[in-house]
Amino acid sequence: MRASVSTTQDLGMPAIYLHLLAELLRTIGVDEKALLKRVGLDPVRLKSTDLRVSQSQASEFVTRAIIESGEPGLGIMLARELKLPLHGALGTAVMSSRTLEEALELMTRYLTLRAPHFQVTRRQQEDQAVFTITCDIDLGPLQGFIMDAMLFGCASMGAQLTGAPVAGSSIHRRGPEPAYFYRFRQQIPVPVVYGATEDAIVIPRQQLALPICFTDDQLAASSKAQCEEALRLLTEDAGFACRVRRVIETSHPFPPKLARVAATLFVSERTLKRRLQAEEASFQNLVDQVRLERAGELLEKTSMNLSQIADALGYADAANFTRAFKRWTGQSPSQYRHREPPPQAAPTGRGSIRATA
Repeated sequence: MRASVSTTQDLGMPAIYLHLLAELLRTIGVDEKALLKRVGLDPVRLKSTDLRVSQSQASEFVTRAIIESGEPGLGIMLARELKLPLHGALGTAVMSSRTLEEALELMTRYLTLRAPHFQVTRRQQEDQAVFTITCDIDLGPLQGFIMDAMLFGCASMGAQLTGAPVAGSSIHRRGPEPAYFYRFRQQIPVPVVYGATEDAIVIPRQQLALPICFTDDQLAASSKAQCEEALRLLTEDAGFACRVRRVIETSHPFPPKLARVAATLFVSERTLKRRLQAEEASFQNLVDQVRLERAGELLEKTSMNLSQIADALGYADAANFTRAFKRWTGQSPSQYRHREPPPQAAPTGRGSIRATA
C-alpha cells in the first residue's frame, strides 16, 4: 500500500538534506553559506530536523551547487553521507525492522515523507524482486540529483542494515552512463547497470529474508506510528498557506519580503495575498507565527540577550520585540525565559509556544 500525493502539491524537501549538501560543498571548496544566502535560505535553520524547504528553493540550490562546484555527481557524493538516523522516524523504523523485506516495505509506504513525488513499486521478475522508483512530476535538475542520492544511498544503506552489501543486488539506471560516473564506480558496493528501461533496485528474492542488525520490535512499532502521523500531517499541510510558511521558516534574510516569497513560489504578490485570503490566512500572520515560535526557541535554548534575539527576528530593537512578544503571549520575554517549565504535553506538530487567546 502506498499513500498518494497530488502532483499539484509542493510538500517540500527535508531541510536536513540541503544542510548535508551544503556541508559537502564546503569540503570541495565552495562557499556554501554564500550560496545558500543567494538562494534565500538560512544556513542555520537548515540544520533543523523538523523543517522542510520549498521545492523551488531546493531545486535552485541544487542547480547552483552543481554549476558552482563543477561537480555533476553531487547526488552520488551525497548518497555516501546519508546515514539511516538522518531520515527521521522512517530511518528509525527501517533500522528496527526484522528483515530486509520489511525494511523495504516501510520505505515503499513512507517514501513521501522524505522525497515527495517519488514512488516505489515492487514486482517479481523470476527469482528477483524489482523495486522501481518513479517521479510523478518533472523536477528538473533536482530530479536526477534525488534519484542518484536515493538509489546509490539505498545500496549503501542496505550494507548498513545487514552488515554487508546485499549479495546479488544491483542498481538499474535509465539512459546512458554519464561521463563522470567512472570516478564513483569503485565506491558503490553493488553493480550499476546503465541503459535500463527503468530506475530500480534489483534484489534476489532469497536476500529479502536477511535479518536487520538493529531489530527492535518496540521501537519499530513506535516509529511506524510516528511515520503514520507524520504522513497525515504532511498531506494536511499541502495548502498554499503551508507552502508560504515553509518559505518563511527557512528564509534569509528573515523575515522575508512578501515580494521575495511570491517570486519563490512563482506567483504575483496579488495572487499570493488572494490565495492566502481564500484559506483565511495572511502573510503577516504567517510571519508572526514563525517569529513567535523562533522567539520561544531562542529564549529557551540560547543565552542570547533581547537585542540579539530582536535582530535575529528582524526587529529594529529589543523594545519593539518585547512589545510584540507580550502582545502574542501576555508575558514579557524575560518572564517567559525565567518561568517554571510547563508540564510535559503531547507534541502538536509545530513549535511548543502558543499565543494567548
